Amino acid sequence: MSLSPVPPTDTRALFRPVSSALVTLLRGLPPDDWDRPTIAGAWAVRDVAAHLTDLACRRLSFHRDRMLPRPPSRPIASERDFVDFINGLNAEWVNASRRLSPRVLTEVLALASVDLADWFEALPLDAPALFGVSWAGEQTSEGWFDVGREFVELWHHQEQIRLAVGASSLGDSRYLRAVLEIAVRGLPHAFRDVQAPAGQTLVFDVSGDSGATWTLLREAEGWTLHAGSPEVAATCVRLPEGAAWRLLFNALGEADAQAAMRIDGKAELARPLLRARAVIV
Repeated sequence: MSLSPVPPTDTRALFRPVSSALVTLLRGLPPDDWDRPTIAGAWAVRDVAAHLTDLACRRLSFHRDRMLPRPPSRPIASERDFVDFINGLNAEWVNASRRLSPRVLTEVLALASVDLADWFEALPLDAPALFGVSWAGEQTSEGWFDVGREFVELWHHQEQIRLAVGASSLGDSRYLRAVLEIAVRGLPHAFRDVQAPAGQTLVFDVSGDSGATWTLLREAEGWTLHAGSPEVAATCVRLPEGAAWRLLFNALGEADAQAAMRIDGKAELARPLLRARAVIV
């Protein structure tokens, strides 16, 4: 097998250019564009921008400034409870931010984004994580993965805004490549209930300038993720990069995902990919 460990993905230096591009975009939007619907459910462009402002302010408050997060109003006894808690926090901020003008919202985001870029660029790659990455099934995570999770939020929500207003995607392939490298780390969790003989493999091959190839390997303890591909795999799933990020970030319906996938081998082994997500849903 030509498989190798998946190395850490360092996204610390990517926050500044990606957030700067978002602020530039928002400053140039006409008023009507702020109310355009997005692929982020019921959220319009202004709501997605508000959510990103919330994420930046939260991260600075809890991580840089060491402010303790407010405890949940009720115990979290299940994964569903946690999802509901996070969705409630998000909705609370978005609803309150509808009282802010686009200019005010953009300026708050601009200030918070610069501070966040400063913080992440100064943070050691092996610094302790603030939160575990729940969509990867982790209670505790490595620091670079926690930071990377924050970056994929910034990138994919900005992409939602760009799609909504007809703006072109960010051109640098490094950004989407980093997003995919972080997102695929949730695949072992997505396959956690899939039974298969030890040694069975599924190859996930993403084409395009930002693409790469990863392999899920069934071991005694469960599925593990590796870079590269074996000489022979039970299943190989191929997706273009545009469909891959939409699938992993809950922006591609099951029928469209099936249409975009090219599957060789055991088709039933590929089905969990249709439900794999790198976001809390």
